[in-house]
Amino acid sequence: MAKKKDTKKKRKVVTNKQRKKKKKIDYILRAGRGRVYINSTYNNTIVTLTDQVGNVMVWGSAGRSGFTGPKQSTPFAAQQVVKQLAEEVKSKGLVSVDAFLKGPGLGRDSVVRALNAHGIQVMTIKDVTPIPHNGCRIRRKRRV
Repeated sequence: MAKKKDTKKKRKVVTNKQRKKKKKIDYILRAGRGRVYINSTYNNTIVTLTDQVGNVMVWGSAGRSGFTGPKQSTPFAAQQVVKQLAEEVKSKGLVSVDAFLKGPGLGRDSVVRALNAHGIQVMTIKDVTPIPHNGCRIRRKRRV
């Protein structure tokens, strides 16, 4: 009798050294204009700076900046996030931004103020917080 061939293909094991690293794109803005997305929750504040198309240049959050627990949701933590991001973005030529605010957190307003304080001019501010229109059905009334 003839032997059966192995139908399973052997997979090549790839180590970390053999993997290709993604090229890091160094953005240089021509118009000097971009967008800032501010996602402010009760627990954290996330700030994302993009170009006009929407490609992310830098991002940061209060948790990434070293704040833990209830300190993450404070306006001071949001200011420190913007301070770090402003230093990174200055070299890329960002001068003015359009701000998109989302969420009910405390860091919303302080981010916009901190951007102006660090030399990035805020041209427009738009609130994009999702608002439920009717939404889910409410719970039934409790009978005792």
